[in-house]
Amino acid sequence: MSRAEGQRPTPDLSAPELLAFLGARGGQEYSVALVTPAAPARKKGQVPAPAPQRPRYCFTLRGAAVEATGPAGLTRQLSQAAFLQVFGAHRFAELTPTGQLSDLGPLFAAP
Repeated sequence: MSRAEGQRPTPDLSAPELLAFLGARGGQEYSVALVTPAAPARKKGQVPAPAPQRPRYCFTLRGAAVEATGPAGLTRQLSQAAFLQVFGAHRFAELTPTGQLSDLGPLFAAP
């Protein structure tokens, strides 16, 4: 079903919400757009800068670790605390399953 056929886009998620979302999906990889924190308000009369393109990341929750692949293609293993420290000020949009499943992710999903 396409969005035009009634599927609503997912709302922006905070970092803790994204961890809960990934945890409920046991090892499935999702591609997400990183929403940067809002820039300070501009003075009256200034032309706003064009919105930058949102970088895309792929995330998989495997047990207590988050596997994160950045826009450059580098993959890192982060603890959930480190994930929240790095991405805690951001929101995540355009969640899309990649079709990739970790080999053991569902076995280590938190109860």
